[in-house]
Amino acid sequence: MTIKKFAYSTQQHLQARTKSTFKRAHIYELLAASFGFNCYAALCANSVFTDVAMPGQLPAKHRSLVWHRCVEMGYPADVADAVSHSLSDFLTEREFGVFGIDGLVAILRTEWDGSGEFPNADEDDEPEDWNDIVDSQQAFTDAMVASPILLEGLENAASKGNALAHYALALIQRSSEEVEEPEPGSEHWYLQAKAGRILTGVEKEWAETYEDHVAVSQKYVHHLRAAAALGEPNALLDLADQFNDPTFFELGIDRVMANPAAIADIAERLDRPEDAKRWLSRAAESGNTEALRQLVETYDQGDLFRCWTWVYLGKLLGSDLTQDAHYAINEDGSPYDEDVGGPAFVGGHDGVDLESLSATQDVAAKQAAQNLYARIQGGN
Repeated sequence: MTIKKFAYSTQQHLQARTKSTFKRAHIYELLAASFGFNCYAALCANSVFTDVAMPGQLPAKHRSLVWHRCVEMGYPADVADAVSHSLSDFLTEREFGVFGIDGLVAILRTEWDGSGEFPNADEDDEPEDWNDIVDSQQAFTDAMVASPILLEGLENAASKGNALAHYALALIQRSSEEVEEPEPGSEHWYLQAKAGRILTGVEKEWAETYEDHVAVSQKYVHHLRAAAALGEPNALLDLADQFNDPTFFELGIDRVMANPAAIADIAERLDRPEDAKRWLSRAAESGNTEALRQLVETYDQGDLFRCWTWVYLGKLLGSDLTQDAHYAINEDGSPYDEDVGGPAFVGGHDGVDLESLSATQDVAAKQAAQNLYARIQGGN
């Protein structure tokens, strides 16, 4: 269903219930008011409609706003009263809602830790419970990105220069591209069809699947570049990661929805050591002990005070960088499993070896580490 069709069905419903006539434009205003927006334009600035049930989103909470908006548009008080009740029930029954584009982007960028559980899950939590939550989250996301009304809203917002809408569409295309990976060799049949060869059977199916894959890839790149051109920082970071475009770093962007250590890795690949150091420092200041080690061993070698600050912070976080840490691994670097057997190799690292600080500097380094640790513990 399109937004236009839903607005039409809403218009018909309200007219039947109130025995009054409503302008179509007013329906959009009333829909916006049903979700707490003062006008439809305000809703469209950073939100879209969706036909997916939204937990905790109750149109009935905004009946007063609907009533006032109705009166503002010239409808009698008794009609406004009927609309405020009838519309909220209608929207709840249809599971119609509103979702912020920034929230959608945050969901689409969410990454699990690879175990099927939420990061930082308490050890006492049952894994099945977390897996149920993950499955529920994925089901919700899948439903959201499959909503025709939501996609239409994003397209409309993107056409008006909304950078975040472009980026959301890019993420949706990327997700689709990853899920629907074409069969190996399907590119060959796609190229054969492009050259004019008539295909049948499985070869034709593979060629069409690859053609769809190409179309999705093109849409992804289009929306990603459009979002980046409009200054969306996350899109600029993705361009750096996937297309070696340094603009993200050249602009000095410091707020983005990504792990600082991952951004440092991208900077290293682009041969930008100063940017790598900056983002590794942010990762270290948030408690990433591997970032601490990289800073001590590479980027802060010339600054003994900073190195000791990182070492002391590591100890506060439960990781002594001065101690060796060696363990068995497989040839590919994965952890060695004695139950599986086979040749084992030595992984890990040696402890860092630093010159001593003066007594005064040593006290200052410990205090600096303590301050950073307090910030980490406080979540700042």
